[in-house]
Amino acid sequence: MYWSRSLIPTLRQNPQEAETISHQLLLRAGMVRMLMAGAYSYLPLGLRVLNNIESIIRQEMDACGAAEVLLPALQPLELWQRSGRDKDIGEVMIRIVDRKNRHIVLGPTHEEVITELVRTHVSSYRQLPILLYQIQTKFRDEIRPRFGLIRACEFIMKDAYSFDKDEEGLARNYQAMYDAYQRIFKRCGLQIVTTEADSGVMGGKVSHEFMVPAADGEDIVWVCPQCAFAQGFKEEKSFLCPKCNAASKKENTIEVGHIFKLGTKYSQVLGASFLDAQGAQNPVIMGCYGIGVSRLIPSIIEQNHDADGIIWGYEVAPYPVMVVPLDTTDARIMESAQEVYAALSARGVEVLLDDRDERSGVKFKDADLLGIPLQVTIGRQSLEKGMIELKVRRTRQRRMRPLQEMVQEVFALIEDGKKGEAEE
Repeated sequence: MYWSRSLIPTLRQNPQEAETISHQLLLRAGMVRMLMAGAYSYLPLGLRVLNNIESIIRQEMDACGAAEVLLPALQPLELWQRSGRDKDIGEVMIRIVDRKNRHIVLGPTHEEVITELVRTHVSSYRQLPILLYQIQTKFRDEIRPRFGLIRACEFIMKDAYSFDKDEEGLARNYQAMYDAYQRIFKRCGLQIVTTEADSGVMGGKVSHEFMVPAADGEDIVWVCPQCAFAQGFKEEKSFLCPKCNAASKKENTIEVGHIFKLGTKYSQVLGASFLDAQGAQNPVIMGCYGIGVSRLIPSIIEQNHDADGIIWGYEVAPYPVMVVPLDTTDARIMESAQEVYAALSARGVEVLLDDRDERSGVKFKDADLLGIPLQVTIGRQSLEKGMIELKVRRTRQRRMRPLQEMVQEVFALIEDGKKGEAEE
């Protein structure tokens, strides 16, 4: 992609409405724009990051044997009244009445809907287990949307649901999701703290939260520095280490995932049951597994930035490589830039070429701000020596190579970088 053909409106200064580092950098790098409080447009670079994160999630969900569905955002209020959660969620749920006088809600979550779907399909233990997931826009009437994509009224989630005939099956699916979440967050370049958590209005006896330590995080987790045991508490006092008795340390965090052993909370009240091998009727045993997909974007930035901008990993970056010709009026420089662009594209590498007629200082600043992992710079002096420059954004290491060698090196760095992020 050529910069001039995309929409990348970078900003030099931090917008006044941006409270957190991630919100500032998302706006400055031209990745999102606010339409109104709590609702954001994803610009081309931001959407590419979102799509890359969704791709990682899909790969890991599919590897667990989960099948993807897409459930309606519009839901009948009556379904929520049957589960009793219309009162639990209260004013956070956005409610409307259509022209037929039907009472409808914009789905803040989908436990009732997925249970109703399975209720109409499953009748025998032979049809279990089932593991379904979706990536869907959710709506919540937040009283105070803040921190950009971290707390928004309209947001994107991945929610998965398991349906089993017994507790042993639930335990297997729960562990499979737990392990998949660890892989997803590693591939996104995140360091995670996992805590035992309160199930809240979701229900169930067991749940775990996946928290991203971040200076601007709005949740508090107490972590033991000796054994790494973590618990989530709101209190501003030191602690439950219940394992080694050491004093726990407070960390600000962002919640990016939550998994629950729901049991029969929804299946019992909504009538999702099956016949077992003896012909007895039993409620289906459920688990629920959520990831804040859009919330992952600011969370990654909170842990991966420096004074100059964002530092994306190879798997989530909008482009793995940015080609920066320093003088677009110089025919030789542009020919070399286009040659690098074409050679990498031919090998399946997606490249952003900064073809703007801008000063080199502006281009360097924008390249660092955008955080693309590899920057290939082509200038007059280096080209006269038959060389071009490569900068690794995360380490700031620079190296000079002949053009053809550079193409091979960039390709190798991308492949090694993706492999390394998945294995770390």
